[in-house]
Amino acid sequence: MPLDPTAARVEREFRHASPLLGCRFDPSGRFLFATAQDNSILRFYLVTGARTALVGHTSWGRGMAVRAAGLRTSNPERAAAVTAARGGAIGPAAVALPAPPADPFTLVSADYHGKLIWWNGHAAAPTPVRTVEAHAGWCRAVALSPDGATLATCGNDNLVKLWDAATGAHRRTLTGHTSHVYNVAFHPSGTRLVSADLLGTVKDWDTTTGACVRDLDAKVMHKYDPTFRADIGGARGMAVAPEGRVACAGITNVSNAFAGVGNPLVVLFDWADGKSKALKPKDAFQGTAWGVGFLNDGTVVAGGGGSGGRVWFWSGADANSTHTLTPPAHVRDLAVHPAGDRFAVACATGAVVYTLRPGKS
Repeated sequence: MPLDPTAARVEREFRHASPLLGCRFDPSGRFLFATAQDNSILRFYLVTGARTALVGHTSWGRGMAVRAAGLRTSNPERAAAVTAARGGAIGPAAVALPAPPADPFTLVSADYHGKLIWWNGHAAAPTPVRTVEAHAGWCRAVALSPDGATLATCGNDNLVKLWDAATGAHRRTLTGHTSHVYNVAFHPSGTRLVSADLLGTVKDWDTTTGACVRDLDAKVMHKYDPTFRADIGGARGMAVAPEGRVACAGITNVSNAFAGVGNPLVVLFDWADGKSKALKPKDAFQGTAWGVGFLNDGTVVAGGGGSGGRVWFWSGADANSTHTLTPPAHVRDLAVHPAGDRFAVACATGAVVYTLRPGKS
């Protein structure tokens, strides 16, 4: 049934002394991971509020992907417990409930030095399991294929790379971008991948051959500022809906590249014909959209920062946002919960988990 963005409320809030840069949920929906400017990754346990720091990066990280080992279907009680956790209550209302057993999963994170680190995300105290030199320069984003077998990464070396998600072995390098590649995301088919660069070019790749099938146009999210002689733009956030729509979040109407003065924008592509639609905040706002996702009813949700923090919702065919939330600080990323009825934002002051489920705050 349709969700009601106007009913969104805070379900959990985690403060952190260093600004957060990225966030992702684990497959069970019980943990939220967030990268911070102090080079750490924070794991927040949504049921109890406990936090664990993952230490291993020596530079900022933002890109993360989580690979599940799969439910042990031979144990019905275990499967039922994890399924209940994925869609059930979290936060104070769930503390009294029996904690489902931790289902093994792997976190893969990327950093400014171009490194990928594999972690046993479910461990009591996760430590690096494997480190791979992935890109020359910032590795900006990580994506996992629907079957969990392949990782895609992108970076400031203008490259997109494919890796064996289990072993870290390099599989293929995709070339064709002429500027920094900001984001990657898999299509639900598993054999197609989209990547977006600084100049607003979105490439659709066939991962079985490495060929670029087509280019999609998001150049509205790029500007060259002759005063500062600088490019600004790129898809700061990217998501693909279950039916294939592609959403890219960024900035447009830039008047000052040095200060990042412009307006947030989400460019939404139809997969079948590649046609785009510009989704804009209904009210005037100065800043950038840093994260985007799809709720389980198809609603597009994006978070951004600039003149404060914001979360915008686009429901139905409306190109102007249908509802707006004001988080406590600038938003640098957004992640949708596996259940599709919650989302988290990574802010300058910490992480906030919102729910659209009915209940009391």
